[in-house]
Amino acid sequence: MISSAPHIANVKYAIRNIAAEGARLEATGRRILFCNIGDPLKYDFPTPPHLVAAVEKAMKDGLNGYGPSAGLKKAREAIAADFNARGMKAVKPENVFVTSGASEAIDLTLTALLEPGDEVLLPAPGYPLYNAIAARLGATAVNYYPDESKDWAIDPDELESHVTKRTKALIICNPNNPTGALMNAETLKRVIDVARRHNLALLSDEIYDKLLYGGTHTPTATLATDVPIITFNGLSKAYLACGWRVGWLVFNNPHLTRDVEAAVQRLADARLCGPTPFQHAIEPALTGPQDHIPTMMAKMRSRRDVMMKGLRSVPGLSVVEPAGAFYAMPRIQIPGVVDDEKFVLEVLNETGVLFVHGSGFGQKPGTQHFRVVFLPPENILSEAFASLASFVKRKYG
Repeated sequence: MISSAPHIANVKYAIRNIAAEGARLEATGRRILFCNIGDPLKYDFPTPPHLVAAVEKAMKDGLNGYGPSAGLKKAREAIAADFNARGMKAVKPENVFVTSGASEAIDLTLTALLEPGDEVLLPAPGYPLYNAIAARLGATAVNYYPDESKDWAIDPDELESHVTKRTKALIICNPNNPTGALMNAETLKRVIDVARRHNLALLSDEIYDKLLYGGTHTPTATLATDVPIITFNGLSKAYLACGWRVGWLVFNNPHLTRDVEAAVQRLADARLCGPTPFQHAIEPALTGPQDHIPTMMAKMRSRRDVMMKGLRSVPGLSVVEPAGAFYAMPRIQIPGVVDDEKFVLEVLNETGVLFVHGSGFGQKPGTQHFRVVFLPPENILSEAFASLASFVKRKYG
């Protein structure tokens, strides 16, 4: 028998791990209410028809072979033009890499940046992929803690307190998964100042930038030309094409990132290319009709309201109303609950409602949370939170 590499022991991904338990129960015939899957296509949100048509045409035209490692020319041009139009004038097509989802964009960037022993600053709560990649690379993920009492706002002073001489990069996610928090321009400027003072690469995950409930999203790279800023985005969320695996990374101030850009190119070459036919949807996505977004957000706003009402009806739970994306991170302050993973598993086994434990995303020590995905239809959400309330009353009331 052969053994796995020891460093893999630290690679964890709570979202899929907890889903495996839900799948096990479902296989026994149990009805599961899935409030854990951040994929709109699993619910009632269709991919825009003009994107489907673009991919269908590409496939029928025989454009199914390998593409350029960095992505199709017209796709990179469309992304660069979109960045230019939104104020990031230094971006050229050659500064854009099209990847197999935003996840690969993150992976390529961190692999190009980090050496064993380097440190990377991550928000907690935050998307667990970053921690998993850092662990695989032998780098150290260092958490900073947005302030839950202030709508999960980042405190730049608290953030800076975690910087050491080994810190190489700083990651932000705006809007945030799993809290739904939206950063304002003033906070972004102060975060950029931290990166500037310590010569850090600033990685800005903006995959939810169009999914807002009334606020304004400020692209990080519009606020500085003297800091190395790399932006991640893609078609998965706002353009409702998760399974197509189309993402991208953009070097916004390329005069500061030439070496890293060349390293990403080498890594991209080594894996050949991202899924080629689906890249033909990028240009029509960015330049074509956008009417699916307000339609989607109207549905999401109603579902957010149902979620907020449901959570606030449960004694011992509190929640910050999300300003973007389709997640919320309720806090558990129920006497007797000391392990949020155990709590989530108990809820699942007794009610069939599936959430994800907050500890899987990182959280301030001494706190307990769980993540809610409020993509399901309103009747499912209402049933889920009624079941949750009954469970808490029965077990902890």
